[in-house]
Amino acid sequence: MNTVSPAPTPWRLAVAPMMDWTDRHDRYFLRLLSRHTRLYTEMVTTGAVLHGDRGKLLGFDPAEHPLALQLGGSDPAELARCAAIAEDWGYAEVNLNVGCPSDRVQSGRFGACLMAEPALVGECVAAMGAATRLPVTVKTRIGIDDRDSYEELVTFVSTVADAGCRTLIVHARKAWLQGLSPKENREIPPLSYPTVYRLKQDFPALSVVINGGITDLDAAEQHLQRVDGVMIGRAAYQNPYLLAMADRRLFDDSAPVPSRYEIVQRLLPYVERQLADGVYLHRITRHILGLFQGQPGARQWRRHLSENAPRVGADASVIREALARVPVAEALSP
Repeated sequence: MNTVSPAPTPWRLAVAPMMDWTDRHDRYFLRLLSRHTRLYTEMVTTGAVLHGDRGKLLGFDPAEHPLALQLGGSDPAELARCAAIAEDWGYAEVNLNVGCPSDRVQSGRFGACLMAEPALVGECVAAMGAATRLPVTVKTRIGIDDRDSYEELVTFVSTVADAGCRTLIVHARKAWLQGLSPKENREIPPLSYPTVYRLKQDFPALSVVINGGITDLDAAEQHLQRVDGVMIGRAAYQNPYLLAMADRRLFDDSAPVPSRYEIVQRLLPYVERQLADGVYLHRITRHILGLFQGQPGARQWRRHLSENAPRVGADASVIREALARVPVAEALSP
């Protein structure tokens, strides 16, 4: 067994970039639960960064740090420009997506299909590294289609490491580029955690972060015996309170664990500011529906928010009313 030092690293625990989920409102909410967990933006294409509304695409609240920008693209020069922009905007990391298998992503020649072109990914990483002082990381799969041998994965990892990548985030499934939807690609290809463990053994100088099918901190702690970091995806969105114990359990932070009630109270000033700026309430509340997952009152909480937050003129009182529908003991207990 390759035992990794328990000393916290910047990637010890992270929440995965998830399209339509990990927007700025969700990240602010998640930061209230954990001060140390690394957060990622939704994937942003190089074209959007270079030609779109950067304030809308890249803006974030300073409270979201440590925060990484995930980019989708395959042109080294464009990625280099975007990496420099990421640094200018104050991100802590820039990440290259080499894992998304959707048809739309493939048509733009980025995402998981790039695993078939390790030399190009190496050029992209090198160009990005030359353009910024930020860590340049890569999120990838363990293979694609029939190109799923360990030898091919080693070739890919060696190439990006030689190009300057020092942190690799590995979704422990291969991706099928044809025949499976993105949702099916998250569930049908079997998980192979031993493959990721083996990568860490063979590339001890790399920080290796494991991703895929990890649903709680107990599992995270087990993985951290073999790799440097753990990335949790959908579980952190659907049951976000699991992050509340992360700082104590994984980062040796002795600060008090906030109750769900405290999380809501801390979120309300942010909600008020966003409403004053013209943001609709439901764009924030959709991210907090799972706060009471598995607790008495969870259904009432979700139902009140879902039915009332989308209404015209809805304000922060909707959240207070929803909280009042949760038994006090559940809201106050960590």
